[in-house]
Amino acid sequence: MAADKVDPIHQFHINTIVPIHVGGYDLSFTNSSLFMVVAVLVASAFLVFSTSSRSLVPSRFQSMSEMTYEFVASMLRDAAGTQGMRFFPFVFSLFMFVLVANLLGLFPYFFTVTSHIIVTFALAILVIGTVIVYGFAKHGFGFLKLFVPEGVPGVLMPLVVLIEVVSFLSRPVSLSVRLFANMLAGHITLKVFAGFVVSLSAMGAVGVAGAVLPLFMAVAITALEVLVAALQAYVFAVLTCMYLNDALHPSH
Repeated sequence: MAADKVDPIHQFHINTIVPIHVGGYDLSFTNSSLFMVVAVLVASAFLVFSTSSRSLVPSRFQSMSEMTYEFVASMLRDAAGTQGMRFFPFVFSLFMFVLVANLLGLFPYFFTVTSHIIVTFALAILVIGTVIVYGFAKHGFGFLKLFVPEGVPGVLMPLVVLIEVVSFLSRPVSLSVRLFANMLAGHITLKVFAGFVVSLSAMGAVGVAGAVLPLFMAVAITALEVLVAALQAYVFAVLTCMYLNDALHPSH
């Protein structure tokens, strides 16, 4: 048990809460599943609570909710134009889920679902899948113009098309790894410094004095992680908007 408290990787272990096995498949409800549900409930509760009064003079929570709404709407309009607003519920839901999931992971003994590549990759595949399905549904095979940039000499076209295809296929990887890696690295670093504080504090007065610097670093990293949690949610959402713009305007 003591080793688990010091081990910086232990916080990422997935533990089964309710075992469920169907046809040889493990569909168990885990701590990761729990905190995904909690993230959805917290985000939903915040939005419902903050907008329930709809006062002409908004309260603090209503102002926060309205600012978040306008922030995502402005981001989507800037990246994909007014036509992109049809995807607003999708982008707003992704932004709120990632933001709340990132912030929940900063609480002691909570689980950070976005520190697992399978979760972030699933979100990235959802984004890219939406781009592909909508692109072909709206433009048909004209969606393939996305891979044929204008003004490229014919002799270079095969190479450019290959590069564009590889770039497109790498999007879910880069989108998922960016979020996963930042959350994983930040939490490991924070746990390492917190472990230093605990270990040094157990060594008496000299250890307590030596623990001051790791404690200061742990506090500073915690503040930084709050910023990173919000920043990564923003980056994930803004890249989603840019990719959706390709579905709307593949020839641009």
